[in-house]
Amino acid sequence: MAQPSDSADLTATSYWTVGPGRGELRRESLPPLGDGEALVRTLYSCLSTGTENLVHACRVPERVADIMQAPHQEGRFPAPVKYGYLSVGTVEAGPAELVGRAVFCLYPHQDLYVVPAAHVALVPDAVPPRRALLAGAVETAVNALWEAGPRIGDRIAVVGLGLIGASVAALLRRFPLGRLEAVDSDPGRAALVAALGIDVALPEDASEDCDIVVHASGNAAGLARSLEMVGDDGDVVELSWYGDGSVEVPLGADFHARRLSLRASQVGAVALPRRHRRTTQERLALALQLLTDEAFDAFLGEETDFADLPATMDRLLDPGHGSAGLCHVIRYPGAP
Repeated sequence: MAQPSDSADLTATSYWTVGPGRGELRRESLPPLGDGEALVRTLYSCLSTGTENLVHACRVPERVADIMQAPHQEGRFPAPVKYGYLSVGTVEAGPAELVGRAVFCLYPHQDLYVVPAAHVALVPDAVPPRRALLAGAVETAVNALWEAGPRIGDRIAVVGLGLIGASVAALLRRFPLGRLEAVDSDPGRAALVAALGIDVALPEDASEDCDIVVHASGNAAGLARSLEMVGDDGDVVELSWYGDGSVEVPLGADFHARRLSLRASQVGAVALPRRHRRTTQERLALALQLLTDEAFDAFLGEETDFADLPATMDRLLDPGHGSAGLCHVIRYPGAP
């Protein structure tokens, strides 16, 4: 194992949410590099704006605070908390087979960190480090599809074309489906997904009688429309997380009469249909392999410097910020 001689003296800069709508960069000392650990210098991290906006606004409900912790989070919700889970960097020291390699890690926004080597995943040579940021979103999409279980010839709709919904749609376009339709009210998102060769519709124009509807819009209207779009005995798979928001679901319409199913899918555990035969490490490795598809580059949007992250978070919390793309990229010193 390679190890810098002064590893005990290394310091890092990390981003912390310190109150509702307030964040700051903090300096911290890193622990000495131990056996089986890796020292990673970050190249890029990504803001998952749906979840991270809720964290930045201190809107994580107390009853799910433990469930919603990120793998390497520090602090507790609502604040102060060091949060984030989409990071790509280069291993500077650690096991010889990792040194010099690009890796993905579910780590908060921080420029240098020490983690167990088992907690990083090698980025395939065919996947550029910047695109590898999408591994967390694609892993969530893989889990959702394991949950949904699409079959040949199915008619499927994806409602809500944020990062997660668009990732689900991008994977589904590989399946031999009878119909795949992406549904969103935002023309900008619709145009992005249409560029992938996927049919796109406004909610009011969406096709009905679907076998499966995957809902990822994050709002009650999208969920209500999903229940209308799915056919008799069909399944709605819910990927949205609403934080402390209250969501009204129209179960008094035709939900019972048409024997519909509504179930949640969440990436914290491997989907039950594969839980006994796949590990979370295998699921993440699969997501990274799927990112050899260059079409995912269209999801990568605006890029800002890590030093500007507190101001960037304030801007992204504004619903009218208008940032292009689905994934806001944070660039660190030394990134290509």
